[in-house]
Amino acid sequence: MVEREGVAEPFLPEPARLKELLATYLKSDDIDRIMQAYWFSKEAHRGQYRTSGAHYISHPLAVAETLASWCLDAQAISAALLHDVMEDTQITKTQIVAQFGETIADLVDGVSKLGRIENQSWEEAQADSLRKMLLAMAHDVRVILVKLADRLHNMHTLEAVRPDKRRRVARETMDIYAPIANRLGLNTIYQELQSLAFQHLYPMRYRVLEKALRLARGNRREVVDKTMDALRKRLPKCHVQAEVLGREKHLFSIYRKMREKRLTFSQVLDLYGFRVIVADVPTCYLALGALHGLYKPVPGKFKDYIAIPKANGYQSLHTMLIGPYGTPVEIQIRTTDMHHVAESGVASHWLYKDGHPLSECQRTTHEWLQSLIEMQSISKDSTEFLEHVKIDLFPAEVYVFTPHGRIISLPRGATSLDFAYAVHTDIGNHCVACRINYESMSLRSELKNGDCVEIITAPQTSPNPAWLSYVRTGKARSQIRNFLKTKPAVHWESDIQDTFEVKLSIVTENCKGVLARIATVMAEEGVNITDVSMDDTGDRNKTTTLYFSVQVTNRRHLASILRRVRRIVEVVRIHRTRERSLIEKVKNP
Repeated sequence: MVEREGVAEPFLPEPARLKELLATYLKSDDIDRIMQAYWFSKEAHRGQYRTSGAHYISHPLAVAETLASWCLDAQAISAALLHDVMEDTQITKTQIVAQFGETIADLVDGVSKLGRIENQSWEEAQADSLRKMLLAMAHDVRVILVKLADRLHNMHTLEAVRPDKRRRVARETMDIYAPIANRLGLNTIYQELQSLAFQHLYPMRYRVLEKALRLARGNRREVVDKTMDALRKRLPKCHVQAEVLGREKHLFSIYRKMREKRLTFSQVLDLYGFRVIVADVPTCYLALGALHGLYKPVPGKFKDYIAIPKANGYQSLHTMLIGPYGTPVEIQIRTTDMHHVAESGVASHWLYKDGHPLSECQRTTHEWLQSLIEMQSISKDSTEFLEHVKIDLFPAEVYVFTPHGRIISLPRGATSLDFAYAVHTDIGNHCVACRINYESMSLRSELKNGDCVEIITAPQTSPNPAWLSYVRTGKARSQIRNFLKTKPAVHWESDIQDTFEVKLSIVTENCKGVLARIATVMAEEGVNITDVSMDDTGDRNKTTTLYFSVQVTNRRHLASILRRVRRIVEVVRIHRTRERSLIEKVKNP
């Protein structure tokens, strides 16, 4: 932004395109109030120009038009028109409250950056501002919708800024704003932000891929047309009424696939995909059967996001077929409502209407926003908080089940410990072991789709620093760090200088709850359990062998543990699995 004093600005009429968009779904009184915000913003930004040379009011106007195309309410669009007045002019929040009310003022404040504190680095200031915005978003999701529309217009006009700032804004967009759009189910803006960020981060790669895609478009037109024609003929024959749409994959999606799978452009065959939109859920599965009868499906490439939606509420059936000339063809099958949510996510105008039950998209968004509030309450440092948020912004890829059948979605690579914290913080803080698909496993075990996970807890157990090395989710990481920060200084006797790992083999009666009782005793003795596993003995119906790896401080400590565990009535015998004696370790640490 630049300012030019003493320059007479031409009279600008009321924004015709914005009024035209608003007239399709808002009442005239609401439109009048929005126009008041427009004139207020125009006056506040008088004499200010964009780096491109355009009048500054053109920017908030573009943001408002984007929100109007999403059919957002009058308060959100008014806030869009005013979103920069607190940051870039002398207007205060008090003045906005007096003129437009507290709700609009809060929305404007939520997207306004914090002033930079003396001696504060740019990264710290940016982290503070992002934290402020994310917390405001947790209370009112319209804050992030205004910010995403703001960032979208800034990305479209990024050519006008200097190269270093251009790269910085593009990186922030790729790392923060595009993933947030994805997390909220805003698929269209997510892909547009990714594409624009890719263009400015890697301009050469973008131009090369764009040229290659233009050439491929002509070469593969016959395949696309033949596939489209076959789909449109097949579905009515199977009594399925559907709309079939073709789509070209986005450049960044192609680039990411090339990098992840180490492919050349010519090896990426699925440049085009198709969407089949039907009336209801049963018809989705009928369409799937019809298309699998037309072309052979690729084994392992079918995903049912209708039965198990993505973390952002997205629902659809995905399948890969071998189409004409042996070319892979990606098909997405969904209902009209699912298509609306997939494109618009929480930006749909019905989000703000009272009396409607929460949709899957709204419910999952609400849960994520509440987790942000929880994370910020225990992460006092803004940079650390932002690190936790970034971890959670990557799409969830693993779907696992609680013993009661509840579905928990986690990022790929998540462990049993992440699962424990996803269920409840207290379960995470007190977990000692887990069963995956009814078999005892380590807490560091990575989870796979469809796993059934049961967490075993003990009241005296608490997090230890080693847990941070294998948790993947922001919630687990922030809760563990918070506990370690507030824990009374690492609970051992005052004369303890070191700890030593010991492996124990415990044969127990095969009955419910014995593992938890043993873990509780060990926790009461101040033992850090690093691993637990289980093996059936020869008499598998009566006894079970448990293997513990524990950290003790000396021989007396170990002897005390062995005595207490032997007193548990279900314990048949306990002995130490000797690799190198504890005495040797004490003498030669």
